[in-house]
Amino acid sequence: MPQLFLNEKSCETTADVERVNRAMTELVRAIVAVAGVDRPGTVLVARESVKALQLAKDHPIAKWIGTPGTKELWQRLLLMQTKYPHEDAFPEGESFSDIAYSHDGVPVTGLGAAHLMDGIGVSLLLDARWDADRLTLEREELLDDEDAGSALTEVEIRHAATRQHVASHLPSIREEKEAALRGDLSAIRTGAELWERCAELFPHLLFLPRVEAQVRELKQYWVHPVRKRLAEMDGAVLDWDAATQLDGPKWGSTVTPERQGRKRDYCLFTDLDGEPRYFDTHLRFTPDEGRVHFRFVKETRRVHIAHIGRKLGI
Repeated sequence: MPQLFLNEKSCETTADVERVNRAMTELVRAIVAVAGVDRPGTVLVARESVKALQLAKDHPIAKWIGTPGTKELWQRLLLMQTKYPHEDAFPEGESFSDIAYSHDGVPVTGLGAAHLMDGIGVSLLLDARWDADRLTLEREELLDDEDAGSALTEVEIRHAATRQHVASHLPSIREEKEAALRGDLSAIRTGAELWERCAELFPHLLFLPRVEAQVRELKQYWVHPVRKRLAEMDGAVLDWDAATQLDGPKWGSTVTPERQGRKRDYCLFTDLDGEPRYFDTHLRFTPDEGRVHFRFVKETRRVHIAHIGRKLGI
């Protein structure tokens, strides 16, 4: 499902009426191009109702709607199953309140939501910085309460402001649609489906017996982030060079250890060989409560996973 997240910062520019209208016409044509590949799945997500959009300072969308040749484009835009605000696209129960995104030092809620939901950011091309099919964002994620500060990373998102930008994304949009039809990893929707394919999809990951029930009973909105994290972990082990990466694989997401008190109280599990061991290393599969606790065994190049679920102890 190609969810398109409108970049609110691109709608805060001062520009002449004709330029704004041209940019909006091009953006809607770009959105229609995406819908041409996956009409049922294309959704436009904005911070407000599309009918109430301000395209630029002192330029409500009504000014564009009233220009010649826009009637059909406007009708098609209304059919894009528009969601608002951005949070309406988040899984039930998720707020992502401990993650913030910025671009060139400016907060970008819509583009950040595109990254969180693996969507595509879309912008009005009224500023040269939005003339790109990919954008780099700065992501700040608060660490657990027992940890100090936050983690800063750079992330890249798909982006479009023109049909030319969209053209670069059409192969991946088609691939995602076809994968869903084939039943590939991206089409897995339930925890039970994910568990049945874990051994096939993640050969470098081994799961303690207690994890089976946790995966099978995953809420639907947690299935995608869990399978994404597991795929990242499996790929990291596959790419691991023991000679140069002495500390272990690069996991692809923030990995932190539990503090001593929590390690002692919550992180001792019976490993696959029957021995009790601490699984205090963890990563997040949602920004709030979801955790994967694991240990990496260098000798066998395998990850042993002891817990997939809410933060231990809550």
